[in-house]
Amino acid sequence: MVKKIIWSDYIQYRVTLRGFDLRQVEEILRFSAEKYYDSSTGRLVVLGKHNNDLVLIPYEENSDAIMPVTIHVTTRQQVRFRLKTGRFVIYESDKNDLF
Repeated sequence: MVKKIIWSDYIQYRVTLRGFDLRQVEEILRFSAEKYYDSSTGRLVVLGKHNNDLVLIPYEENSDAIMPVTIHVTTRQQVRFRLKTGRFVIYESDKNDLF
C-alpha cells in the first residue's frame, strides 16, 4: 500500500516561500534512502537533493500517511554534526514499509 502524503497548509506555505517544487519534495519523501530519527524532536527526517540544494524534511508518519512538517536547505556539515552529537540516528525502516 502506498502511503498518502498529507500536505498541511503550513508545509505548502513553506514549500512555496522557499521556492521548492512540491513534486520534487514528494519524490524526496517517498524515495530518498537517507533517513534519520531526530532524537531532539522525536520526528523522522529525510534528506534529498532538490535541484542543487540538499534539503531536510522532518516528517511524521503512521500506517496510512506521511505528514511533512517543514522543509529547509541544509549542509553535509550540519548533518554530520547532528550525527556526531547523537541528535540524528540513522533510521532503517522495515523492508516491508512502503511509501
